Amino acid sequence: MVQAAGWSGSRLLLKRLRDVMAGPGAAQARLDQTVRLIAADMVAEVCSAYLLRAGEVLELFATEGLAKEAVHQTRLRVGEGLVGDIAAHARPLALSDAWTHPSFVYRPETGEDIYRSLMGVPIQRGGHLLGVLVVQNRTMRLYTEEEVETLETVAMVLAEMVASGELVDPAEASSALAAGVSPQRIDGVRLNGGLAIGQAVLHSPRITIRQMVAENPAQEMTRIRDAMAGMHSALDDLLAAEDLAPSGEFREVLESYRMFAEDRGWMARIGEAVRGGLTAEAAVQKVQNDMRARLRETTDPYLRERLHDLEDLTNRLLVHLTGEQTVPETLPDDVIVVARAMGPAELLEYDRRRLRGLVLQEGSPTSHVAIVARALDIPVIGHATDVLDRVEWGDPLLVDGDHALVLIRPNEQAVQSARLHLSRRAEQRATYAALKDLPAVTRDGMGVRLMLNAGLPIDVAHLEDTGADGIGLFRTEIPFMLRSRYPAVATQAAIYGEVLDIAAGKPVVFRTLDIGGDKQLSYFAAATGENPAMGWRAIRISLDRPAMLRDQLRALIMAANGRSFGLMFPMIAEIDEFDRARAILDKELARAERKGLKRPAELTVGAMLEVPALIWQLDPLLQRVDFVSVGSNDLVQFLFAADRGSPEVGERYDVLSPPVLACLKQIVERARAAAVPLTLCGEMAGRPLEAMALIGLGFRSMSMSPASIGPVKAMARSLEAGSLAPFVERLIGLTSHSVREQLRAFARDRKVAV
Repeated sequence: MVQAAGWSGSRLLLKRLRDVMAGPGAAQARLDQTVRLIAADMVAEVCSAYLLRAGEVLELFATEGLAKEAVHQTRLRVGEGLVGDIAAHARPLALSDAWTHPSFVYRPETGEDIYRSLMGVPIQRGGHLLGVLVVQNRTMRLYTEEEVETLETVAMVLAEMVASGELVDPAEASSALAAGVSPQRIDGVRLNGGLAIGQAVLHSPRITIRQMVAENPAQEMTRIRDAMAGMHSALDDLLAAEDLAPSGEFREVLESYRMFAEDRGWMARIGEAVRGGLTAEAAVQKVQNDMRARLRETTDPYLRERLHDLEDLTNRLLVHLTGEQTVPETLPDDVIVVARAMGPAELLEYDRRRLRGLVLQEGSPTSHVAIVARALDIPVIGHATDVLDRVEWGDPLLVDGDHALVLIRPNEQAVQSARLHLSRRAEQRATYAALKDLPAVTRDGMGVRLMLNAGLPIDVAHLEDTGADGIGLFRTEIPFMLRSRYPAVATQAAIYGEVLDIAAGKPVVFRTLDIGGDKQLSYFAAATGENPAMGWRAIRISLDRPAMLRDQLRALIMAANGRSFGLMFPMIAEIDEFDRARAILDKELARAERKGLKRPAELTVGAMLEVPALIWQLDPLLQRVDFVSVGSNDLVQFLFAADRGSPEVGERYDVLSPPVLACLKQIVERARAAAVPLTLCGEMAGRPLEAMALIGLGFRSMSMSPASIGPVKAMARSLEAGSLAPFVERLIGLTSHSVREQLRAFARDRKVAV
């Protein structure tokens, strides 16, 4: 064996290659010269370039060392031979004895039988396979890691020539791309569930500024004012659009966004930059850059999302200044928008009849664009690392929001499986829709009340299309998080009043502010600490800042205007906390009476059981409350001391485990003995198998997301509750990690729809 003779200098090689590719002559002649250069510099007897053609075929396009008559004649399918193997897996291969490799294929017309060693790398651009670059030697040569890396760099430079379309027709190349490489998978964070198949449309809002220095500052100020007016008018038109008017969630987000667009500080800084001698476009860009620099390092999720809103507004203002468009006029029939980050108005500019999904390189569940996308009922994935580097315009994409993954250029098997899943999901939706007006009653006559979790008026609108019995949890903090300042009492009252209006007499339970932890307000300095979920949050903040709680309770009483509603206090850890919160409520009720306001026709007051300490205070609590709502998300997190946001331990423990079931069973029995209504409003309630276990424990009221109502109702109507209760009782006595499989077997044997 011999060691590599070494390189004469990779930098010099790259310079020579660039000179060749930029030089005169036909592309084929330049490619021929390129492989000669690589072979000489690599001290290799052979250098060959295989390019991808339609039909998953790799064609020998140029060679130094193999038979010249084999050029454009020798073809290998992707996956065939060593060259095909490199293409199929899109990774390099370095073999000192290529003949012994199981994928080795000998093509006699090439005359390669005398070459023993082989090193090959894929030629790629933007994640696309374009071909394979190979060097070969007669001896059993040991190629070093440095040589592999250098050949990969050379292939990257060569990819620019191949991608130009001079060697392979672009139309043919585009048809070959998807087949020429295994699907790439990107894992992200679920922002909205669902499944979508479509083509990538890269959202590219950046606009080129051609003139930086203004010749007439006064004229530039006029242009800025006109562009601002045009932008505000366009946003007003968007708010007034007929297809968006019924949607409270759109309105919440866009009104907040519209208010941000009128921020005087932002507009004043742009004016200063114009007066300093910049053109209108350059001034807008400068202010954006300054703001981005100030906010780039912040870890506050709200501030980062507001930075995204600022980016969106800046781009919209530049559009009005330049007349350029950021959304292309021609779109594929099935659009998957891929972006670093977006503002809500940018997403709404896409044709909603074609929009199938959204993939963000950044993004969070509380971002404005994620909220709007959920209202559009499209799957959304955030934190898709490097997605913009790996996806190109028109790439086929499969977006699985339920499992938080994106498949780039999925193979036919994956596409067919997804289409089958979409077809089944459509059938299931039709089945669930048919159950809308039917009660959630088990086969043996046990009624179950199915309620909705909501956070904005649009969620309440789902009462009608799901047939839910009411709102079991309205998260009042969500509207607070969408605003840039603390909402006044009148503003809060308008929100709560709209919720009660839409509910149209169905019960609504409002949870007082549950901020802190992972739900921060930009205008309120909440503590973070080492364990924010267990820190200063929820009722603890409300009791330490009683004016905030009084404002909220005052707004709720005003909004009710004589109507009934329910109220619950979150994260109660001891009786004293509930007593203090109830005392503040009583003061607000007395104030309303003095002011001549209508008292609620009926006001039920409860506590959320999320802190395990409250389990040992249940008896005195049950004497004080009208109902108890179990928040299973936090309760299970605290029971197992496992942060549900941690990838290492978030799913380490199962809610369908004996300790969780035993805990919930104790709560059910004591609430039943005290004749106090009990509900559960965590994620556990929204999954059919878990909901079945809850019915077996004795829960008769559960609150969940709108999408879960149909599946849980179908489960309940296919279940015989009488036989389930003793089965669950036996499971509680086990010591296993989980009883999920036993419950699944019970459902399968009795044909329960889980």
